Order: sequence, then structure tokens, then C-alpha cells
Amino acid sequence: MKKVLIINGHPDKESFNWALAEHYRKGAVMADADVETINLIDLNFDPILKYGYRIPHPLESDLETAIEKIKDAEHLVWVFPMWWYGIPALLKGFIDRTFLPGVTFKYQEGKLFPEKLLKGKTARIIVTSDTVSWYNSLVMKNPVINQFKKGVLEFCGVKPVKTTYMAPVKSSTQKQREKWLLAVNKLGEQLK
Repeated sequence: MKKVLIINGHPDKESFNWALAEHYRKGAVMADADVETINLIDLNFDPILKYGYRIPHPLESDLETAIEKIKDAEHLVWVFPMWWYGIPALLKGFIDRTFLPGVTFKYQEGKLFPEKLLKGKTARIIVTSDTVSWYNSLVMKNPVINQFKKGVLEFCGVKPVKTTYMAPVKSSTQKQREKWLLAVNKLGEQLK
């Protein structure tokens, strides 16, 4: 039984992202996966890494639990909107506070790159946006996907990291949203 962890980075419980996370969960359950979901807005933690890595910031119990779930999972599913060509502040704060030296990566003396402590895990990034995909890709060069995929997940050893980009959400029809929900449900069933 594959262990799947869905991390929902959208703070609004009535957002389309919440529906996407739930549809992925339902698909993964149909595939007999062991599925857990973390809705970041429900966690109690300070999202600010006040001193960088210079002074350790004690972890709140919700973050300790989240770290254990990340370590335990085989497949990580990240659902979030692209805001200002980046990730929401809530998700950024979560990453800053949980993807720490000794937790998801380990500095190696004399080496340019750290040891990747999340090797063996795979991931799916599900990003929603109001920016059409051709503009995001050709003009902006996929900033949120590159930053999150390469700068966070692959940096810590998660590979492969597959992406699903859905846009524009704001002007989408109900029919289009239903297609996206069905597609995400199928990804869950395939555990991709």
C-alpha cells in the first residue's frame, strides 16, 4: 500500500484548490493508497524563519507532526495557487520552517551540494493560476514550478516531480473545472 501525503497550500477552504485536493484524495483511496492530507491553514505555527539557520527556531507540534508525515510518505502531492508568480505566503512559511538542514537536506563539508534526505520519494505539483499557460511558460519561464520543483523538492532528493498546471481558473467554465477535477481524480487513481 503506497503512502500518499497531500499538502494543500491554499488558505481558503472554499477555493478550487480544496476541491482539487479532495478529488486527488478520493482517487488515491480508490487505488487503495494510505492517504493523509495536511491543510496548511489548519496548522498552528509561526511561518517566519526569524533567524534563518543561524539560531534554531523551536518547532511547534503541528510542524513536528507534518515533518514526520513528509518523512513517512512515499508520494507527496502539493496543491496550491500561483500568486504573483510564486507560492502563497502560507506555503512559503511552511517550507521555510520544515525543510530544514538535518531534516530534508544535510550540508556536507567540502561539497558544493548537500546530501538529499528525501531520496526515494516522488511528487506531483498541482498548480492553479489565472495566467494562461503559454504566457507563464514562454514569457515568465514557469517561475513557480521551477522554484518549487527544482529549488525545493529536487534539491532535497524528491524525484521525479511531475506537474499539473491549470489555468486560467478565474475565467474557467463549470465544465472546464469539472474536467480538471476528473483529471486530478484520475491522477490519484494512478498514484501519479
